[in-house]
Amino acid sequence: MHMSSETVRPSSPRNPLRRLSVELILIVLAKIALLSLIGWYLSAHYPRADTRPAAVERLLAPPPTSKPESKP
Repeated sequence: MHMSSETVRPSSPRNPLRRLSVELILIVLAKIALLSLIGWYLSAHYPRADTRPAAVERLLAPPPTSKPESKP
């Protein structure tokens, strides 16, 4: 009798944990990418803060002093 060289093998029964770990890593990476994309999309619509030195100086400067009103 002659055995056929084409034997049917089950889909990787010898190491199911490796396949599971690869799938879980891919799921985690896909979630991170999706959440990053959503965060970027939402934050892109907000105006950026004015960080020029003059604007920062104006924000940090003390309020202008006004003369106290005298009571009659």
